[in-house]
Amino acid sequence: MLIAGDRAGGDRGSYAVVNPATEDVVGEAPEASPDQVRAAAASAAAAFGAWSRTRPEQRAELIGRLAELLTAQVEDYVPLVQAETGATQRVTRTMQVPQAIERFKRYAQTAADVESIPLAPKVMAATPLSPSVLLGATVVRQPVGVVACITPYNFPLVNMAGKIGPALAMGNTVVVKPAPQDPLAVLRFGELATAAGFPPGVVNIVTGSGAEAGEALVASPDVDMISFTGSTAVGQRIGEVAGRDMKRLLLELGGKGAAVVFDDADLPTAIGAIASVWAFHSGQICTAPTRVIAQRGIVDHLVGGLVQASQRLPVGDPLDERTVVGPVISAAQRDRIEAMVQSGVDEGGSVVAGGERPSLDRGFYVAPTLVADCKAEMSVVQQEIFGPVVVVVPFDHEDEGVALANGTDYGLNDYVFTGDSARGMRVARQLRSGSVAINTAQQHPEAPFGGFKLSGVGRDRGVFGLHAYSELQSIVWPG
Repeated sequence: MLIAGDRAGGDRGSYAVVNPATEDVVGEAPEASPDQVRAAAASAAAAFGAWSRTRPEQRAELIGRLAELLTAQVEDYVPLVQAETGATQRVTRTMQVPQAIERFKRYAQTAADVESIPLAPKVMAATPLSPSVLLGATVVRQPVGVVACITPYNFPLVNMAGKIGPALAMGNTVVVKPAPQDPLAVLRFGELATAAGFPPGVVNIVTGSGAEAGEALVASPDVDMISFTGSTAVGQRIGEVAGRDMKRLLLELGGKGAAVVFDDADLPTAIGAIASVWAFHSGQICTAPTRVIAQRGIVDHLVGGLVQASQRLPVGDPLDERTVVGPVISAAQRDRIEAMVQSGVDEGGSVVAGGERPSLDRGFYVAPTLVADCKAEMSVVQQEIFGPVVVVVPFDHEDEGVALANGTDYGLNDYVFTGDSARGMRVARQLRSGSVAINTAQQHPEAPFGGFKLSGVGRDRGVFGLHAYSELQSIVWPG
């Protein structure tokens, strides 16, 4: 781990990190004690004053060095990230490591972009507190303080970079707590933070196999903000603990992305986007269009096209360049996904693709699965699965499609497929979702990202990421 500039083992030993594809041990991660976690937060608090006063250009230079160092070592990081996440070669080489580099580059380039906002002078009448005066004012963004960055298992390096990049750029100090399933690349990243020249305590990294380390971090009196990406249940617990001290929150939580497909949609485009649930990191993506709301006139054609698409996605060894669908992160997650699919069958759905465990000797594999004939109230439709499973619910008219799309507790990323641009925009505006994509599965890298309802609190990405890790301060004066 990295605590106050020093490398540290776990006071409570270590735990094994398992390769999801082979079930072999990749390495050992430190098991931090609560005292070590609190020490990391205290070191971040001690470093905050000096770091927050550094020039933005200086902070940008150090963040840029992180990008340079990670670029120089990319061939070392790729196999490590691949082994601990189980991601396919394509996902690892194009997303897992390169996207982390791009995020550091982005915040190195824009660390100095957040400027003060001048307000027009205002004549204020006399009050019992003050004589009449002409007031000038400006609004400035100030760092929040110590940020606990708790990251998920699907994209450990990328998500970390998306948190600490803007947090450091704004003058905050950080304590990173990666997911227990795949923390090794994040731990190794501590070497880069030191080599880049960050002062001791500005960047800290702690790990633990259970909830204890995370609980200690969230509850630490030295932590001013928690940035968490993960399940809604954990996010709710973080909110409960953080609320006692009014800690600032940025929570990107669960999703159950609705893809509303109208009968005038270009079906190949819709099918390609929906099939990304299976093809992109085995469906372990919170933004994935896992819930297809299909207009009845095209539902059979859409289901048939998705069945065909599922059969063109080889499942297997993620080191094989031909593999499209690798394993999910753990045996527990595989079992949960299989149980969810079975619940869909028990409640009246029809498995028309997948549904059986792939016949592989080792690894936590789930076949691309399509559950049709679903109804809105079914568990498989309502609950996030976080695996390669798509469900289909038919609808007749536009208002019904919108109601079905809005009919879960989630609202992170939805999709609309239609040949009518006006309808696409009209429906998008009615969806209770933080992001809506029309006729595409792409996301704009500068658009704010976050959720409605139980999908989270706050927004990050682009300049909005800088805003998320700051507080607005108003300064007024007579003039």
